[in-house]
Amino acid sequence: MKVFKFGGASLKDAENIKNVASILQRYQNDSLVIIVSATGKTTNALEAVIDAHAKQTGEAQNLYNGFKETHYAIMRDLFDADDKVFAEVNDTLVEGEWVLEEAPAEDYDYMYDQLVCMGELVSSKIVGAYLNKIGLPTTWLDARDVIATDNTFREGWVVWDKTKANAQKIVPPMLEKTKFAITQGFIGSTSENFTTTLGREGSDYSAAIFSHCLDAESMSIWKDVPGVLNADPRVFDNTIKLDRLSYKEAIEMTYYGAQVIHPKTIKPLQNKNIPMFVKSFLDPTAPGTEISSDVDDLYPPIIVLEKNQALMHISTLDYSFVAEHHMARLFKKAADLRIFVNMMQNTAVSFTICVPNVPDRIETFIDGISDEFKVKVETGLELITIRHYTEETIASLKKNKIVLFEERIRNMLHMVVKNIPLIERKAVEVAGSKA
Repeated sequence: MKVFKFGGASLKDAENIKNVASILQRYQNDSLVIIVSATGKTTNALEAVIDAHAKQTGEAQNLYNGFKETHYAIMRDLFDADDKVFAEVNDTLVEGEWVLEEAPAEDYDYMYDQLVCMGELVSSKIVGAYLNKIGLPTTWLDARDVIATDNTFREGWVVWDKTKANAQKIVPPMLEKTKFAITQGFIGSTSENFTTTLGREGSDYSAAIFSHCLDAESMSIWKDVPGVLNADPRVFDNTIKLDRLSYKEAIEMTYYGAQVIHPKTIKPLQNKNIPMFVKSFLDPTAPGTEISSDVDDLYPPIIVLEKNQALMHISTLDYSFVAEHHMARLFKKAADLRIFVNMMQNTAVSFTICVPNVPDRIETFIDGISDEFKVKVETGLELITIRHYTEETIASLKKNKIVLFEERIRNMLHMVVKNIPLIERKAVEVAGSKA
């Protein structure tokens, strides 16, 4: 049995869904668990609905109607008007209507999860119905019946024993009935049957959970790139495809922000030595990238760019040393607010951390420590991580940037940088030419 995951880019419209189906036809004799994301930019659209509902702007229903129409248009391109999929999808969409009919929940994250899941539920219904239509027998599975989590909404922690028991009880009979089972990424369920999500872009993680629990032969993620590249091709020129990666290398890349794989994906696979493949849905016969245990550590420089970062400079109000008990309090507060520390550095009386710039969480963090600390925040920053760096690579990445914070550890370098505005850059160039 294999696990395949298809992301939103591969499902953004009817033609792309047909392309996914053509890929799956190549595997019609295999047992597959197919994980799908929401179509295209659906999650962003649903986040706008949620925000409008929370703020009671009066636009939530109109925005939700737009989300519905986008999917009805896809279905009209794929199915006859009397196909039963229209009724099935409509029944699912009603669940979202129920959320909007109620007053906004006090817990924003709870409300977010109950509505944003509509994207994955609807896309999986559409893709599953289309596979059946073209003669690929497929059973639809609600991922919430399998993936059990705690009550941490928007960042659910998997209850592994229960999830494994659910998967082994529910999935194998489905695969005996039909070769394919299709389900949703990104979502799970609490013990009270409330929907949770596993973190933004968490469908990769969902695929890894199913792979681990079902002892999959392999897991494949289908992307719009030829495999794992040594840098983001949207930002950097002359990128190189990596044919093979070790689990360790993949974990390091994703931890520091590489977008090709969700950070939590690798560990469940590594624990059972399940190989993972990153393949292109645009060129499905190409080999892609294999991530596994037995890989030589010979890599080119690998660059990960994490935008929208903030530096928090924290110091004690009484100028006392920043001691271990201070750090313990600061880290506990950051953990409680799910603020992820990407870099840190301390002096005798100050402590600096680089974190994703999530303003509401940063403000709450500052308020929560204001009795003992003062905090200065710098925003508009980028975190650049270079694995297997060379001095030439470092020099090229520092060009037109102010380096605020730098750290080298063995074969890895991190630096927090601020881009020099073009007008300042030109002023520096002019001054240099006069000199």
